[in-house]
Amino acid sequence: MMVHFNKVNKKIEKFMLKDISFDLPKGYILGIVGENGAGKTSLINILLGLYKNYDGEVLIDGMDYKKQEWDIKNEIGFVLVDDLFDKDLSLIQNGDQYGKYYENYERNKFLQYCEEFGLDYSKKLKKMSKGEKLKFQFAFALSHNPKLLVLDEPTANFDPMFQKKFREIITGFVSDGQHSVILATHLTTDLDQIADYVFFMNKGKMVFYWDKETMNEKYRMVSGEDYKINLLKKEKIVFKEKGQYSSKALVRHHRWNEYSELEVWIPTIEEIMYYIVKGGYHV
Repeated sequence: MMVHFNKVNKKIEKFMLKDISFDLPKGYILGIVGENGAGKTSLINILLGLYKNYDGEVLIDGMDYKKQEWDIKNEIGFVLVDDLFDKDLSLIQNGDQYGKYYENYERNKFLQYCEEFGLDYSKKLKKMSKGEKLKFQFAFALSHNPKLLVLDEPTANFDPMFQKKFREIITGFVSDGQHSVILATHLTTDLDQIADYVFFMNKGKMVFYWDKETMNEKYRMVSGEDYKINLLKKEKIVFKEKGQYSSKALVRHHRWNEYSELEVWIPTIEEIMYYIVKGGYHV
């Protein structure tokens, strides 16, 4: 198992992560989703060892942060919205400065990724755009050959072409079955394409943690005349949104044919989140 959380609780000022438990196997991509303030970044900070003194158990590749912190951090590459690197150094100087803390850092690999990502590695970090800074972090993370990539909202500042490259790289990263990716993002269209597991958080709690196949089997979106949706069993409807001419609803799917006269499709992650929230989090 690449990541194991068991009944993790952590108080951060007035915010609380409550009873977080999940397992992420090796070789898979996990998407963490939720509204702003849901706890995504707090969870990331525990994964990275930035938050300590939590209750519960956190294991990374079988190792316990409380006993093997250095070994764990050696195996994690990260991309964060908050820049932890030295803004007054160039990209290559940052690589040299921080690469020495990782056993498997490869300078040439870092330079190759910089070139592939269109980055001038002689340029100071503070002169880079937000998107370029995130590309630099991604290049550095890949260059020290981690087993786990932890990525907090990286793609919002990427141009469409690089978003495509980014998806290709991380799907290739997990393809050997020995590496994993955790991606926290509000751009759920990325996760619709690449996530194997989805973790939906709200107010520090887990709303659901499902593999993508289970999620796709569990729900359907339906659209049509309001009275036809009202004919569905009430316990099947998570939430219905009534429109002027037609209505839409997220429904619990059990391969029944009650909605034969309605338009039906597999919902996106964004649709599932929206309608579950509207329905009061009754999954």
